Parts: sequence; C-alpha cells; structure tokens
Amino acid sequence: MSDNTAVQSVPRSDPDQTTGNGPARRPGSPAKGAGAARVKSRPADRIFRGLSTGSAASIMVILAGVAIFLIIRAIPAISADWESSGDLNSGPTGGYPNFWAYVGPLIFGTLWASAIALIMGAPIAIGIALFISHYAPRRIAGVLGYLVDLLAAVPSIVFGLWGIIVIRPFLLPLSDWLNEYLGWIPLFGGQVSTTGSTIFAGAVVLAVMILPIITSISREIFLQTPRLHEEAALALGATKWEMIRLAVFPYARSGVVSATLLGLGRALGETMAIALIISPAILISPRLLTEGENSQTIAANIALNFPIANGLQRDALIGTGLMLFVISLAVNMIARVIVTRTGPASNNKKSTKKISQLPPSDPATVTAVDDVAGPLAAARRDEPEGTKA
Repeated sequence: MSDNTAVQSVPRSDPDQTTGNGPARRPGSPAKGAGAARVKSRPADRIFRGLSTGSAASIMVILAGVAIFLIIRAIPAISADWESSGDLNSGPTGGYPNFWAYVGPLIFGTLWASAIALIMGAPIAIGIALFISHYAPRRIAGVLGYLVDLLAAVPSIVFGLWGIIVIRPFLLPLSDWLNEYLGWIPLFGGQVSTTGSTIFAGAVVLAVMILPIITSISREIFLQTPRLHEEAALALGATKWEMIRLAVFPYARSGVVSATLLGLGRALGETMAIALIISPAILISPRLLTEGENSQTIAANIALNFPIANGLQRDALIGTGLMLFVISLAVNMIARVIVTRTGPASNNKKSTKKISQLPPSDPATVTAVDDVAGPLAAARRDEPEGTKA
C-alpha cells in the first residue's frame, strides 16, 4: 500500500470523542446541537420553568391590578365637580375647586421633601460605601456594613419618634443661624419655627432613612470593580483617590445612579416619619424653616385623612395615591434610561468611537482600536440572537 493510501486510512480525531472536555461520543451518534435538541426535558425542569414563568407573570399581574384599582377608584373624584359636591367641598378635601388644585401642592411637597433628603443623604451614603469598600480595615468594614444593614430594619415610626425627640430640638440653633445670616435666600426666609416642626427636620430624617439602601447597593457595586483595573491604575502611579476616580467610579456609575433612585423611591413613599415630624399645610412653599408653611406629602396626607374621610373623599385620596404611583413609575423609568446610557456597554461604544476617529496611519492607533474593538466584537458575537440590536 502506498504512503498516500496509508495516510488516508488514518481516521481523523474528533474533539467530541476525546475525554478532555467531557465524555466520549460514540461514532455515528448525533452532533452536540442535534442531540441536545432531541433530549426530553425532565419533569423537574418543566416544573421549575413553570414556576419561574408564573413568578415573572405574577409581577405584571399585581402591578396591573394595583393600577386598575387606583384608576377605577380615582375616576369619580377626578371627574366630579368639587364646587357643587357636598362631600368634596367639606372635610379634608374642602376649599378646592377641582382635583388638580388639591393634588398639585401635594405632588410638590412630595417631590420637594424627597429632593432635599436625596441631596443631603446620597453623598453621605456614597461616601460611607466607598469607605467600607476601599478604605476601612476588613474588621471595621464588616462591622460598619452590618450596622448599615441593621439601620434598614428600623421601622419608620421609630425614625419619626427619633425625629420628634432628638432631631427637632437639635436643629433649632442651626435654623436660627441659617435664618439670621442666609435669610435673604427664600429657602431660609420667613418666621423660624420655635418647635422645629419644619420640612427641614423631616428631610433630615428622610435622608437618614435612605442611607441604608444607597449605601448597601453602592458598596456592592464598588466591590465588583475588576481588581485588574485598580491594580493597573496604581501601577501607572495613580494615588488611591485617583485610582478610585479613574477606575472605580466609571465602572460603578450606573449602579450608583440606580441605588440613588431607589433611595428616592423610598423617600417618595415615606408616611409616618413625615406625618409625625412636620406641621403641614396643603400649599406650595419652598421655605424650609417655617412652621405652618410646610408642604404636605401625598403619603402623609392619605395616612392622616383617610380614617376621617367619607366615600367620595376617600376616592379623592386614592386619586392622590394614583399620582404617587405614576411618579414612582416615572422615577423607575428615568433610572432605567440613565443606567442604559451610562452603563459599561455605552462607555465601550463611546471609547471605540473616539479611538476610531484617530488617524489610522499611527501604529499605536491601530493597536488601540484592536484592543478595544476586539473584546467588544467577541462579546457581540456571544450575545443571543434576540438581544442584538
């Protein structure tokens, strides 16, 4: 037999028949893809798939059910003539020409108190998360993380009592100082409250209440930063802060935004703490230090007036709850848009676009384009067909 014939008679090795990556496949057996397609799903797999699908569908059903309930109950009060209605022209809804005149100041008060709390609480929460993840020793970081998580379990009524007994007297000297030296600013103008029942005190308590949510999520996002990125920044001579600014913050930006907006959602729906601390009124006022000029929030207004309201007045209160529901959905949609536009995929696309605009004749440019575009193209190929743009 010739050499060529001998070479042709040697069977080629099949990777699927080797035992390096799994059990050997017998000759003549179907390929991996075809065999996997013919394998029957086990009963446990079908049960698990059904439970997962049912759980996902139940979220949509519950959300739709809540929305339908709010809409059905709110329509009579929204469409009613408040000036001629005896029920709506008295009690907690009295003195307003229509539903929108009633709910407008409540929406302002809800957004105003939540925004102040977010401005005060979010930077502190992010700083705590950064200290726990990158600065604190391991033992101290563990204790601080446990305390932050424990803070999330404190009931809102406890925060409200703490605000009445501790925060309101504590903020009185600061309120006097702000009014004396910064009273020309509308936020700090007016007659300062002598009891501390102000939106300023309520916002401080709200800021403490949103700390655990923002801190916990931001801490986990900071800890997920690739170690290679941090070590590369330090190897190039960056200081600890420069490493955090150049490697940690860009990677964690979308997660921190999500955590902040989750904290905003927590502040929007807070009820008892605000109801206990401030002396509210249904009006639009940006003042922080006055008593009797604090804009009421939707959740606190419902909690205070629902027990004493009659049928149509309760429909009006449920209508304000519908507005709060819409605001919460809007906040979540905005968070989704921000995360999509600031996430890692968006940053990679921007980096590729910037590098591609450099002169292609430069060898360093060609290498940089290959380094950036190569992993992106590989990741793009690995995506399922349904997720590709």
